[in-house]
Amino acid sequence: MSQPTPQPGRRPSPVRPQDPHPDRQQDLRPDRPPPAPAEPVPVDPVPVERPKAGPVPSSGGASDPVPGGSVRASDAEREAVVERLRVASVEGRLTFEELTERTGSAYRAVTRGDLDHIIADLPGMGAPGAEPAPPQVQRRFTAIMGDCKERIVGRIDERLEALSVMGDVELDLRGAQVPTGEVVVSATAVMGDIKIIVPDGVSVELTGYTLMGDRRVSVREAPAGSRIPVVRVAAHAVMGDVRIVDDEHHAPLRNALSSWWEGRRDRDA
Repeated sequence: MSQPTPQPGRRPSPVRPQDPHPDRQQDLRPDRPPPAPAEPVPVDPVPVERPKAGPVPSSGGASDPVPGGSVRASDAEREAVVERLRVASVEGRLTFEELTERTGSAYRAVTRGDLDHIIADLPGMGAPGAEPAPPQVQRRFTAIMGDCKERIVGRIDERLEALSVMGDVELDLRGAQVPTGEVVVSATAVMGDIKIIVPDGVSVELTGYTLMGDRRVSVREAPAGSRIPVVRVAAHAVMGDVRIVDDEHHAPLRNALSSWWEGRRDRDA
């Protein structure tokens, strides 16, 4: 590379060496102490929200523990409870009405806890001191130009007979003891009326004939396929009426007033 040719009459300027670090500022005062390092500016920490401690939600898997009372009841367990209710009726612990009501509740039970609640006040099978309820001695009820009202509370083992001739016969079976879960009644009304009162939820089977008379069943329909108590009535009406009613249809006005009063008492409490 050729050097520049100096011009005549001008003194060439000295060539300064290049700074190997041009971005660094030269210290013109070497006796000056170096500046102190800058202090860091404090920064407020950002609060971090931590999850609250609590129960871990269940994933719904099969390994989750389930309380014993919440386990679904099987048909065999329902039938076992119904059999225990029947035995309790034989021992005189349950009336026909209670037997019917609890039997229906057993068939409607969903969990084992529901079944345990139904038999919570009953002793175990074969409890000591359990004796059959006293039998129903009177089995024939007759009204001739009069009235006959009977509330049966004994044990029914045989057929009942009701005869009305220009009169009225009323049989109340709700408080009876029915160990077999079945009641058979023969009802004959000649120019008279016969009324048979059964518990709510019982099954009624009506047979017989009418001659210028009427036969009626006013009960709630029982669920099909359930082994619930049954009342079989052979009704014969000649210019008369034979009626089978449950507690709901026996005295609807009284039941409505009773339900209203109980609801009002619960609200006041």
